[in-house]
Amino acid sequence: MAAYVKFETPQAVADKAMEALEVARTSGGKIKIGVNEVTKAVERGKAKFVVMAEDVDPPEIMLHIPILCSEKKIPFAYAKTKDELGKAAGLKVSTSSVCILELGKADKIVEAVQKELGKPAGEKQEAKKEEKAEAKKEEKKAEAAPEAPKEETKPAEKPKEEAEKKKAEAPKEKAKEETAPEAKEEKAEEKAEEAKE
Repeated sequence: MAAYVKFETPQAVADKAMEALEVARTSGGKIKIGVNEVTKAVERGKAKFVVMAEDVDPPEIMLHIPILCSEKKIPFAYAKTKDELGKAAGLKVSTSSVCILELGKADKIVEAVQKELGKPAGEKQEAKKEEKAEAKKEEKKAEAAPEAPKEETKPAEKPKEEAEKKKAEAPKEKAKEETAPEAKEEKAEEKAEEAKE
């Protein structure tokens, strides 16, 4: 089974994510709490923002949520603890994950979190995976392709067409050169005869 991949969420971003949950919950927004509810919301494409706790044990419980978020291009972040996440969701108990369905007045906060994360974390991870895959492909190509022995560079050989063309033109040029002096002599003789008359 694949290892559980967490994305590092800076503390300032985690704090803003908690603030977004509280504001959404208290300003007429709508949230869903717990792994099952968050999973359904993400699968249906209804989640606007997902926050998961880092201290979930066993971590495999949460393994699918970042993958689903990446597929659906839903931004997500991590809270340090389940207790912290539970408080932000308005619970007296801890929770492993929460998602915002309707932002309420938290839209600007969520937007700020997204900007600080750059791309949704899932997109960053996908980009890294693609880069690694490309690097592996290049390595395999390099290993598979046998190295050709290095040859000394030779001057470029003329194509056959050019060589044949020059051969064909050579007699014509020679003929012109041979007839050119004779033609000059004939013209000179004609001029001399005209002058005598």
